Amino acid sequence: MTTPSPPQHQIRALHTDTTVTVYQAYAPSLGLPAARDGRFPPAWKRDRMTWIKPSFLWMMYRCGWAAKEGQETVLAVEITREGFDWALANAELSHYERGVHPDRATWQRTLRHAPARVQWDPEHDLHLNPLPYRSLQLGLAGEAARRYADEWTVAIRDVTPLAREIHELVRAGRDGEADRLLPAETPYSAAGSVPGC
Repeated sequence: MTTPSPPQHQIRALHTDTTVTVYQAYAPSLGLPAARDGRFPPAWKRDRMTWIKPSFLWMMYRCGWAAKEGQETVLAVEITREGFDWALANAELSHYERGVHPDRATWQRTLRHAPARVQWDPEHDLHLNPLPYRSLQLGLAGEAARRYADEWTVAIRDVTPLAREIHELVRAGRDGEADRLLPAETPYSAAGSVPGC
């Protein structure tokens, strides 16, 4: 009996009653101090767009199992649900979608002023192959980026060793063992509506 695929657009994350875990990858010069201190250092640019990903495997696809230059340190950033929900509630889709937006000009105007962007990208499996359903990427800019770094962050952990351990198991053909080490991501119910969901 086959397990049905998740809905086309669904947030899946490691979460508790009060927090959501998202992933980012950085160069060690930024990632290691962030993990050590449990907060982003002053060198972390609060005036730039930053993308957070609730999907561990999407992060592995993006950073190549922590092997891509400038992405050698994978961080699990635990943030408040309140902050995550605020970002979703104040987000706009990163692309124009006919039927969702009245017209392209309205979407562009809304996007310009939105502190967060929602993008739905194909989820990936252990071998980093795309799956037929999508995973959330959430872009944070301006107020959202500052609040993420300075208010919403509860804890930051370096999960690079975990990424490497899972990757080694996958390379050895031990997918079952690798799968058991993945973070337990389950459907997340946001407090409000989510663009594109």
